Amino acid sequence: MTWIPRPDVERAILSALRSFPATLLVGPRQCGKTSLARRIARLRKAAYFDMEDPETALAEETASLRLRDLKGLVVIDECQRLPGLFRVLRVLADRRPLPARFLLLGSAAPELLRGASESLAGRLAYVEMGGFSGAEAGAGRLERLWVRGGFPPAFLASTDEQGHRWRLHFIQSFLERDVPQWGIRIPSSALRRFWTMLAHLHGQIWNASELARSMGVQEGTARRYLDVLSGGFMIRQLQPWFENTGKRLVKAPKIYFRDSGLLHSLLGLKSRSEIERHPKLGFSWEGFALDNVIRLAGAERDAFFYKTHGGAELDLMLSRGGRRYGFEFKYGDAPAATKSMHMVLKDLKLARLWVIYPGERAYPVAERMEALPLSRAEAVVRSLK
Repeated sequence: MTWIPRPDVERAILSALRSFPATLLVGPRQCGKTSLARRIARLRKAAYFDMEDPETALAEETASLRLRDLKGLVVIDECQRLPGLFRVLRVLADRRPLPARFLLLGSAAPELLRGASESLAGRLAYVEMGGFSGAEAGAGRLERLWVRGGFPPAFLASTDEQGHRWRLHFIQSFLERDVPQWGIRIPSSALRRFWTMLAHLHGQIWNASELARSMGVQEGTARRYLDVLSGGFMIRQLQPWFENTGKRLVKAPKIYFRDSGLLHSLLGLKSRSEIERHPKLGFSWEGFALDNVIRLAGAERDAFFYKTHGGAELDLMLSRGGRRYGFEFKYGDAPAATKSMHMVLKDLKLARLWVIYPGERAYPVAERMEALPLSRAEAVVRSLK
């Protein structure tokens, strides 16, 4: 398979390894974690344990014996398959001087990895990784990235049809293999139905009672399903910004698919032409662009949207260096300033607001507002750091 560099993630991993005894690289299965970790392991001459490979997998009763005498970098792939590992690593991470540092790879968020947060608190750095971003794929392949999503086997497939088939297999495997592996007991058919329903709500405000009624379950069950998909890096819950602006604010999160290809497959869409005919066309592109800006900014934990009951709304707000910046995402040829944009510029005291769209020309739309092609967003977003 073609190798596409992941420089931002690699730098983040190496920085974390210098500062912490253990680093947990998390992200969905098949997003490229293993390829990147093996590259780092080769460069650092690291010991490598793959918990899905019988020849190298660690066993709970012998893990401490096999790890305690190792020096340098030690990589452990699919660490969630051995929950007791985190207790072992706590002891090894407290040794002084520290003979070894550990790079752990997991396919779920820390809250779903049993024992990680408690056993290694203060000793563990987290690095998050997804499929290819727009910066990694390149500006010339943004359309393919949007249609197919960023998972390497789908993005690099020979045809859209082949990529679609791979995503369908991935969805089935996630539901029937990954979720049970985390110790979560949810019928795969129920979770798939819920996931498909979320596809039709992509880019909209989360409404637990509405989904629960549609599913015929309790609100708590619907929230649990959402948390599982979020913890597995399938769904992003974009949180609302709270501030005393004197306005009645929306307080529920917005729901976005992290991978546009999975969104399209759950909607039954295989190609650009099919996406263009679908009612979710605009929401699909806008969510894809939003995800790319968040990843460019490294803002997985500090990205927000803003919405009032009076009609003012901002798709994305980031804070950098004490200043606030806004982003709107519009699937159209020539976006213009709206009343809502002027309202949020004032409400949030934004230093600047960009309207990201799929065109080719940057141009001003109003004071402190500019229309900006997604293909040219990288330089602007990185300059905010």
